[in-house]
Amino acid sequence: MIWSRFNYVNKVLLYKHPVNMNKSMDGLAAVAYAEMQENPCSDTLFVFVNRSRDKIKMLLWETNGFWIFYKRLERERFHWPDWFDQPSLSLSLKQLNQLTLGFNLNGMRPHAKINLSFSL
Repeated sequence: MIWSRFNYVNKVLLYKHPVNMNKSMDGLAAVAYAEMQENPCSDTLFVFVNRSRDKIKMLLWETNGFWIFYKRLERERFHWPDWFDQPSLSLSLKQLNQLTLGFNLNGMRPHAKINLSFSL
């Protein structure tokens, strides 16, 4: 399993919008910086999906260069979470593993915020 490669990753960020899978390391790093407001050379694993949701690219900086991890599904589609409003969503490595194995993470929606007001 490739996840042991990520033992020093402190954060996993999913990019909300689909990206062109022709993007290279520099193109994905530019998305991380400009759209996600994150330093692509940090200890963050950035995860991107294509429009048809059958391909994932992950970008990771390690010491002196970028890694790109790429997965293409032969039949199914990735169940990309859709409940977040920000450009990115933070996941645990366990959740990322579940996502790449085909689990639907949309079931883990957080509870809606409730604003109560009391009058005395």
